[in-house]
Amino acid sequence: MNRQTQAAVLLLIGVALLHGALTDLYLRYVKEGLRPLLLAAGTLLVVTALATAWYEWRRARREERGTGTGTGTGDGDGTRGHAHRESRVSWLLVLPLFALVLVAPPALGSYSATHTGTALQQPYGYAELPAGDPVPIGLVDYAGRAFYGHGRSLEGRSVRLTGFVAVTPSGTPYLVRMALNCCAADAQPVKIGLTGNIPPVLQPNAWLEVTGRYTARRTRDPVNDGPIPFLRVTAARPVPTPRDPYDETWNN
Repeated sequence: MNRQTQAAVLLLIGVALLHGALTDLYLRYVKEGLRPLLLAAGTLLVVTALATAWYEWRRARREERGTGTGTGTGDGDGTRGHAHRESRVSWLLVLPLFALVLVAPPALGSYSATHTGTALQQPYGYAELPAGDPVPIGLVDYAGRAFYGHGRSLEGRSVRLTGFVAVTPSGTPYLVRMALNCCAADAQPVKIGLTGNIPPVLQPNAWLEVTGRYTARRTRDPVNDGPIPFLRVTAARPVPTPRDPYDETWNN
């Protein structure tokens, strides 16, 4: 791969990173907090690519004026054809970039949730819930308060949370949010069982905004024996897939 091709590939990679970071596309791959790093990496790659192209252009101009050294360039007649062929093959590296930009992968859904054990872990503590009813709360936050906090901070409160539907082979409906530490590759589900006023038809992967109250009912995940608390539903309505489908409160 000659330097012109290297510069072009670096430029395309940098532009792809910037495109993903400046839109919501990056949320399908990494957590929201990594956006500044993606912007910095994309900018660095673009600057490096432009600097490399500028250097090669100036070197070519010097050689045209007869001031180049002519050594160690690999541009002789005997190797020019070989370098050209390498450049063509190296362009295959760009193909995944078009997939990255043009095809946004779907977020992990009910299949992953029903085949992976719940990843609920005991939190370090619980922040005081804001005033008002129903209070919006993250699904992972509710699950931790309900199971490990024994619902003490939820007593007498109506909560509203959002997640996607997963239904076990036995027919138990779960509301799920995939929690992640860094990127989608390490995403694991946190599940809440639903009881009470459940919609008669639940479509797996459909997103619901659920309002309800704490219930002491709980069960164990058949996949890994992890804890699954329940929510007594008072109202539920379908909602669009949120901007960020993953829950980042895990292990925070």
